Amino acid sequence: MDPLGDLVDVPVPADLPGASRGLRAYVARPPGDGPHPGVVMVHEAFGLDDVMRRSADHLASMGYVVAAPDLFGAGRRLPCLVATFRSLRSGSGAAFDDLEATRRMLLARDDATGGVGVIGFCMGGGFALLLAQPGRGYDAASVNYGMLAQGDAQLDALAGGCPVVASYGAKDTALADVPPKLAAALEAHGTPYDVKRYGSAGHSFLNDAENAPWWLRPLLRVQGAGPEPVAAADAWRRIGEFFGTHLPR
Repeated sequence: MDPLGDLVDVPVPADLPGASRGLRAYVARPPGDGPHPGVVMVHEAFGLDDVMRRSADHLASMGYVVAAPDLFGAGRRLPCLVATFRSLRSGSGAAFDDLEATRRMLLARDDATGGVGVIGFCMGGGFALLLAQPGRGYDAASVNYGMLAQGDAQLDALAGGCPVVASYGAKDTALADVPPKLAAALEAHGTPYDVKRYGSAGHSFLNDAENAPWWLRPLLRVQGAGPEPVAAADAWRRIGEFFGTHLPR
């Protein structure tokens, strides 16, 4: 499939002083004139690479305008990664301002319906889970192997938040306790949800190719991480159906 998007400059509102200057996002547009719901996509810890862009294209082909901001920008990878995880742990900071600027950009589009979701993978899944909290401005969240970045306490903060569809791999043992805890919390809060764990899959199973550095790939394979097409196809189906139900069109 030919790429559906390209890199664009993200306008940074004056009331978001912590947002990155020179912020750019990969924006993928679905076929047709629209209007379309928007989705902010939060990339993995390996950055806004070709695998993440193809994920944005895939979601766009399902009828959504997808904007994936580059949270690492033009800076050196390790310092940017550390700063982004620090923002994830605190629930505030430059990464959240960058994501908010991206959300507002989607809302300002001429072909926007006014509905905006958020989807995240790995590190990005942790962000998506925090952005599902009330007051963040999202209509639905797709959390894919996302951690509880602030521990179990953040589950209480989901009360009154947006609907959540979440996908995890059973081989991803580091996150084994997250799916049942998340489902129980959303059930207790009365929040619409769809949480599923795939027995054949590990971490990063929605990726269509390996994207870790070459020296890290053997270790990740031993841990069961990486593409799992059958589970991925079902997860994408569930995400599309969930967003189709909860994002205003």
